[in-house]
Amino acid sequence: MSVHFEERSGVIPCKTAWGSWYQTMEEVFIEVNVPPGTSAKEIKCELASKHIDLRVREQQVFKGKLFGSTVSDEATWTLEDKKLIRIVLMKSNREAGNCWQSLLEGEYAADPWVQDQMQRKLTLERFQRENPGFDFSGAEISGNFHGGGPDFSSLQK
Repeated sequence: MSVHFEERSGVIPCKTAWGSWYQTMEEVFIEVNVPPGTSAKEIKCELASKHIDLRVREQQVFKGKLFGSTVSDEATWTLEDKKLIRIVLMKSNREAGNCWQSLLEGEYAADPWVQDQMQRKLTLERFQRENPGFDFSGAEISGNFHGGGPDFSSLQK
């Protein structure tokens, strides 16, 4: 079984005060650091297609409208080692050009360098999917990669 693209190429995290978030073409991952010993009963996490609300021990971590829409019934959260909440959101639009600029509208935005690196990674992920068998994990991309990169679908094979 092959290793997923993001495991070979690494992730481009957007750091925040509470942890970080990162993305692939299909998913958005949120990692929230919580006080050691936190129990699942102390977590209130509401996940909807366009909204998210996370409270830990009655304290608001974040709440708001997501940057993009997600498939709400495929969203999950887990508590790992009683100190890390991992939330996985499935993007509705799974194209390489759908690179979220922030986690929430107006909040937790990636700085320009991180945003650029995220878009490069999503474009490489798209090329990997279009060319199975090739290893793009160590590849560098330059040129026209914003918006998912060039469209080669009209070229004959």
